[in-house]
Amino acid sequence: MWSKKLLLLALLSFLMNEYLCAQQVFTLQQAIDTAIANYGTIKAKASYTAAANEQVKQARRDYLPNVNLSAQQDYGTINGQNGPMYGFGGLAASSSGVPLDHQNWNAAFGALYLTNINWDFFAFGRAKEKIKTAMAAATQNDKDWQQEIFRHKIKVAAAYLNLVAAQQLTRSFKDNMDRADTVRKLVRVRVLNHLIAGVDSSQANAEYSSARITWTKAKDAEQEQGNQLAQLLGVPAQNFTVDTEFVKRIPNLADVQLSEDNHPVLQWYKSRIALSDEQAKYYKTLYYPAFSVVGVLQTRGSGFGNNYGVDQHNFSQGYWDGVNPTRTNYLIGVGVTWNITQPLRISRQVKAQQQISKGLQYEYDLADQQIKAQMQLSDTKLQNALDNFREVPVQVKAASDAYLQKSVLYKNGLTNLVDLTQAAYALIRAQTDRDIAYVNVWQALLIKAAAAGDFNVFTY
Repeated sequence: MWSKKLLLLALLSFLMNEYLCAQQVFTLQQAIDTAIANYGTIKAKASYTAAANEQVKQARRDYLPNVNLSAQQDYGTINGQNGPMYGFGGLAASSSGVPLDHQNWNAAFGALYLTNINWDFFAFGRAKEKIKTAMAAATQNDKDWQQEIFRHKIKVAAAYLNLVAAQQLTRSFKDNMDRADTVRKLVRVRVLNHLIAGVDSSQANAEYSSARITWTKAKDAEQEQGNQLAQLLGVPAQNFTVDTEFVKRIPNLADVQLSEDNHPVLQWYKSRIALSDEQAKYYKTLYYPAFSVVGVLQTRGSGFGNNYGVDQHNFSQGYWDGVNPTRTNYLIGVGVTWNITQPLRISRQVKAQQQISKGLQYEYDLADQQIKAQMQLSDTKLQNALDNFREVPVQVKAASDAYLQKSVLYKNGLTNLVDLTQAAYALIRAQTDRDIAYVNVWQALLIKAAAAGDFNVFTY
């Protein structure tokens, strides 16, 4: 009874340990999700996109009329004088009154209440083109954000595959070191029993040392790849336990075609051209005049009486007497403003913007050409990687059988240590070729996904 319970507890403990180990594996999808959430450049471009969307809203509101409200209450004198005056920079006071033959210091309160409306209601599509330009800028920022996410997914997947390869190579070199250690111990026992010469022990020690150095270098390369992956994830450097099992099988290889309308990178290049074209259209609207409607409502109050020019004693220094509104004026008007030399200046700006659009088109054509070339190359690389993938099992089996044969012969004194060492070299070379061939298939598929502009191609 107790034995059954102990067996059940042991089984549950084993399953729990397996579950925890499985939970600690850092999958490729987790790596991508972490990178998109944490990487600084992606977060920055997300903020730029949000800012551009706000600028679209601001461009729409620019069409609204300007409505200014003003109120002021002052205290001072109103001495006037006949003569011309211009207020440079708005530095002149606006005190006004009857020009007297002498200076006086009579002072009272005064007030001005003003409402002003100014609206450019028609400017030959200027407001509409400004909104379209802002929308094109928002689209460009969004496309830039999307292509940055796409590029970063490719970078993270490539770094993840490099780390998978590094961990597999580390594991293979660790197995090679363990084999060298086993041979070293076997040689030591046979030397102590005077079955073989002592030089074999020195050679076995050297082979073990060489295997250990190679393993240490592999660990160093693995740590370097892990550090690079951590940088791309935007997290502190740490030891990642990545999924090394999925690379041992052939991925789903669907027929993928390049779609220029859906490729994130090409779409970003197109959005730059569209923004430049919209800016040129907006600049053209500055050729034409703007029709405006204006409206003013003004109310004033003053502590000086209406016959103050005759009787300088007719004023009150009371606050309410000065700020109480007593006179109101209004004005409604329609006008047009046109700087007739503006087209001469703006035409050069339009031509400059058109040249920028042409340059952006050349950049798009170059990117399209490079992506198409990469698409063709990815097919070749994928086919070559698949051929190697199918060949490495044969190589590994032959090398394993040869090593097993040589080790058995050596244990029975039927071959020498040099033959056994050569078999070990062949085996570790076959194992490293296998590890690299496995990862190369997925790296070739990643290149194809990058060229096609569809990360979903790279699925496992």
